[in-house]
Amino acid sequence: MNMLKHVAAFAVAAALLSAACSKQKSSGAKLKDDLDSAAYVVGLNVGMNLLEMDSTLRIDAVCDGIRDVFARVEKMSPAEAKAFYLRWINYEQPEKIRRYEERFLEDIRQSNRSFARTPSGVTYTVEEIGDEQNAPSNDRDTVEIRYEIFTADGVSVYSAFERGDTLRSALGDLLKGVQESVKLVGPGGRINAWMPAAAAYGAAGDERLGIKPNATLNYRIELIKVEKYANRYRPRN
Repeated sequence: MNMLKHVAAFAVAAALLSAACSKQKSSGAKLKDDLDSAAYVVGLNVGMNLLEMDSTLRIDAVCDGIRDVFARVEKMSPAEAKAFYLRWINYEQPEKIRRYEERFLEDIRQSNRSFARTPSGVTYTVEEIGDEQNAPSNDRDTVEIRYEIFTADGVSVYSAFERGDTLRSALGDLLKGVQESVKLVGPGGRINAWMPAAAAYGAAGDERLGIKPNATLNYRIELIKVEKYANRYRPRN
């Protein structure tokens, strides 16, 4: 969906939500007729979609905007609303998320002196250094790893340890944060790394794994084996 369609979809969702907007909290009483019930169901659905989009939206302001549309007393023209929304979704909201994430990762580092940070923001502690002399360094080095991914609130979304999986991959094909992490240990090493979204799944997230957009993630990685590219392709005398 392109950005203009995104804006249009948001506007339609907001209009539909008008049926559920009220200055008074729901009393839990039965709705008076089927039309109200149908409108309320639409409102629930749209409300859940808006909550998924941005849980920080202020519902009273959303409802005020809808009422203004129906009363034809909008405080912004359609062009002004579109310009504001595009600026907010493309810059202000991501910047707010980035600042919050920066504080979160810095708090981890300051609360535990065993944690350090890479220039990209990966915040880590080495639990076992492993064979440091054989740490991967070239993007074409092949590594075998096991790892578990946790969300910022501690929910495990993937565990190779539970599945008995081992990932074999060229170093350069891994996520940026995983690349940085495995370079810090050798075979037999283990690392606990907090990764900013930019070094993990970014603004796209990963729906298959249940990773939301702009998610800060915690990886527990074990480096099992390293095959150095230079050793595999060293010329024979």
